[in-house]
Amino acid sequence: MATTGAHAEPNYIAVFWWLLALTILEIAVIYMPFTRLVVVILLVGLALTKAMLVALYFMHLKFERLTLWIIALTPLILCVFLILMLTPDIFPS
Repeated sequence: MATTGAHAEPNYIAVFWWLLALTILEIAVIYMPFTRLVVVILLVGLALTKAMLVALYFMHLKFERLTLWIIALTPLILCVFLILMLTPDIFPS
């Protein structure tokens, strides 16, 4: 008998292997002959991907309502906003 609201058990081992592959990719990016800006952008993108995997599966946000997503993303949006607003003070021209 199926219960409403139940969801399938996530494949935690597959998520672990994806996180491991992304970590190895991060290490490889450091040694690639890219400019510093490209390396930073790639590393931030990979870190955000890993954080999203952890939030989705290990924090169980994949199965939550939109309201909880908004609450979880608010600190990220605030951090980006603060970094962009403080950049002129950090790197004056």
